[in-house]
Amino acid sequence: MEDILGILVGGLALVILFLGLPWLIFHYITKWKTAATLTSGDEKLLDDLHDAARRLDDRLCTIERIMTAENPNWRQQCLPGRDADRGRLLADGE
Repeated sequence: MEDILGILVGGLALVILFLGLPWLIFHYITKWKTAATLTSGDEKLLDDLHDAARRLDDRLCTIERIMTAENPNWRQQCLPGRDADRGRLLADGE
């Protein structure tokens, strides 16, 4: 009886070791890989955020152009401690 119990326990240990453990590892690797990708909702959200950032950048450039047309020295007045080159913004043509 002890021999049969030993064989069953050994066989069960081998099945768990060579079938159960690799299945468990590959199962969670697959779950990890699918969770690491962006969903279609995430991609749409990123596209919307990119569009909003582009629109805000366009608005900022428009405001800077208007302010420069009204007062060409507005940047020096806003940033009195900085020299003109370091205080320039991207709307200057860069």
